[in-house]
Amino acid sequence: MNKLVTTLVVILFWMQAVGQGKTGQISGVVKDKNSQELLVGASVGLEGTTIGALTDADGKFKIQGIPVKSYNIKINYVGYKPATLFNVVITSGNIQTFSIELEPESKALGEVVVKTRKFIKQSETPLSIQSMTTEEIRSNPGGNFDISRVIQALPGVGGNTGGASFRNDIIIRGGGPNENVFYLDGIEIPVINHFTTQGSSGGPQGILNVSFIEDVTLSSSSFGARYDNPLSSVFTFRQKNGNNERLQGNIRLSGSEFGLTMDGPLTKKTTFLASARRSYLQFLFSALDIPIRPNYWDFQYKTTTTINEKTTLTTLGVGAIDEFKFGVPKESSPDKEYAIRSAHLINQWSYTMGAVLKRRINKGYMNISASRNMLNNTQDGFEDAKYDDESRRTLKIRSQEMENKFRIDVNKYLGKWKYAYGGMFQYVKYNNQTLAKIRNAVTDSLGQVIQPARFIDFSSAIEFFKMGAFAEANRKFFDDRLGVNLGVRMDMNTFTKDGMNPLQTLSPRLSLNYALTENWSLNFTTGRYYKIPPYTTLGFRDNTGAFVNKNNSYIRADHIVAGIEFLPAPATRITVEGFFKSYSNYPVSIRNGISLANDGAGFNVFGNEAVESNGKGQAYGFEVFFQQKLTKNIFATVSYTWFKSEFSGRDGKMVPSAWDNRHLVSAIMGYKFKRGWEIGAKYRLAGGSPYSPFNENESRLNYLTTGNGIIDYTALNTLRLKPFTQFDIRIDKKINFKNKTLDIFLDIQNLFAKVNDQYPNYTFRRTADNSGWATTDGQSIKTDGSNAIPILLYNEDAVVLPTFGFILEF
Repeated sequence: MNKLVTTLVVILFWMQAVGQGKTGQISGVVKDKNSQELLVGASVGLEGTTIGALTDADGKFKIQGIPVKSYNIKINYVGYKPATLFNVVITSGNIQTFSIELEPESKALGEVVVKTRKFIKQSETPLSIQSMTTEEIRSNPGGNFDISRVIQALPGVGGNTGGASFRNDIIIRGGGPNENVFYLDGIEIPVINHFTTQGSSGGPQGILNVSFIEDVTLSSSSFGARYDNPLSSVFTFRQKNGNNERLQGNIRLSGSEFGLTMDGPLTKKTTFLASARRSYLQFLFSALDIPIRPNYWDFQYKTTTTINEKTTLTTLGVGAIDEFKFGVPKESSPDKEYAIRSAHLINQWSYTMGAVLKRRINKGYMNISASRNMLNNTQDGFEDAKYDDESRRTLKIRSQEMENKFRIDVNKYLGKWKYAYGGMFQYVKYNNQTLAKIRNAVTDSLGQVIQPARFIDFSSAIEFFKMGAFAEANRKFFDDRLGVNLGVRMDMNTFTKDGMNPLQTLSPRLSLNYALTENWSLNFTTGRYYKIPPYTTLGFRDNTGAFVNKNNSYIRADHIVAGIEFLPAPATRITVEGFFKSYSNYPVSIRNGISLANDGAGFNVFGNEAVESNGKGQAYGFEVFFQQKLTKNIFATVSYTWFKSEFSGRDGKMVPSAWDNRHLVSAIMGYKFKRGWEIGAKYRLAGGSPYSPFNENESRLNYLTTGNGIIDYTALNTLRLKPFTQFDIRIDKKINFKNKTLDIFLDIQNLFAKVNDQYPNYTFRRTADNSGWATTDGQSIKTDGSNAIPILLYNEDAVVLPTFGFILEF
């Protein structure tokens, strides 16, 4: 015991001493935000020190010999608003590279002078804007470097806390996960999660590599006219550029995956970033005797080429390979048997590749982008998990989605006016082969059919074009107190009945911002937004081969948001916002008459059925947000959101949606100690998710076929789970060597072992030795389940997920 203590003490002293005297460096470029012109002579300095540099004739800067620790970096230039990069961690391993845009300074506001603050308001969308830096993503407790999970800590953002709390279903202010769009350096990324739900966007694990990300911005209920298809939010991910000095990288090993990232120069004018990641969850789950075996790979790259002082070419790509299968557990249990019988085999692959050409023009700049994305989705289901028996097949899906996109936007300024306009053109292909057994034929003791078998069996292939155009303008009035933004957009397609009528999707929007005092401002926005139904819906055919959803309309959402912002200190921000969203033309299932918003989400295909566009909905509420950027080694965010989300089906009755949690609380706090130690904690609370009871008769009749219970649609979402709560903690220790840094971390999710409710699962009782189904008469189970013993499985386990790992920068 004494030897162990002595060894630990020696290791601790060595870890303390080895980082002494180590330094790192940063580099980057500073530009004019409006024109993208390079700024010569801009000052870049580390707050609280005398360390700094000026940008050179190419707008570039480099600062070397920086003692390793965390800093706030301040950027100043005459005639421009100063900017601050928060919580930049300097290490000896990797060079930090930044692309910084400064906004021209506004004139004094009469009697009210708006001083420069560390929180910079975006005049294009002055409301409902939240952002996170790469360090905030990386160090997020419980985030496990998963951007899709980390952003659930932002105000108004919820997740799937009932059906599967491990999924990354992003719920923004009561809207569904398919109402969000994601852009990576100007290229739309439809699939950002592994094992994605086709027709939606959720999944259990994010694809994007946090090492690539410079920052992420969320626009909720207030997004620019340049984006097509959002109803609830727009996420814009801005990637770093590779450094132009040397080849460098990092290796990340955690409890579930291994990843390698590299970046550096390719030529004098071209830099690159590239990464590959491999999961080993299948081995971990096998060791823990969990029957599911998820397995995934993902890949990502970016190149940046400076063609000349006015023109830059960026290429990027994101890809994923996913496999979901099952193994035979060593020890069986009702929970494991249910998992094997209810879930499907899944094989997916997806990619997005694109290029963006940015060129400076007179008083502005333009972006021209071309991209292609594809999703290949294969799912198979079998009765009683008999995967080798084709006669027991209950599901066969072979589906592909392909989009080829071309976009152009022109951004200019004229005096105090800033304006932009542009358009997009897309060529879409979608094909789908679906065989789904809804239920087996059920006979009585005399062999008479009392319930016929029901199948969905169709093959579909569609291809069509989508077009869109936008224009927006903004400027300030009344001595720059009042900021006004106007925008309009319209979209068309060649597939739906009224798709080529641009007036059907005319979507105006207006945003206002008024500075009351130096620290207080009022904000207001209203707008109309449209989204084309998912391809899984548009491409659905009935058993006669007819496109039954061709008459569907674009889904519409009208937003009204008002709020107030208070900046009591340079690094502190407090906002209060109220919001109202009204939905129309929402898809309603013809099969059961309910809105797809009330159907939840899972690993199956979303919207692959006959629907009608007559559903309505509304989501309204308010949110309060407090943020403290890194100050005296402390950073924190706290948010509370109350909302109500409800949608109507064929009967016109409003019922709670699947996302109607009512209450969302998120709190994050971190402290940076000396010598590379850091600790962070996160608390999340979500009100109980609504759910529906099971229809006992239908469930008994169909369970042996589907492996799931059938819900009672007459009591849709009338029950609620208990609130979801979770406390996560993360501890980091950075050890800096010469040209290398080792970051050792421990991340624990659900530290206090809280048992959280999940939707109950319907199944039949097994025999004592778990070798078959228990029955009321001791005989073999009947096909109609009449002698089965139905039971409900509840989540009674407190799952604590510790992850130990390291990141080696070199």
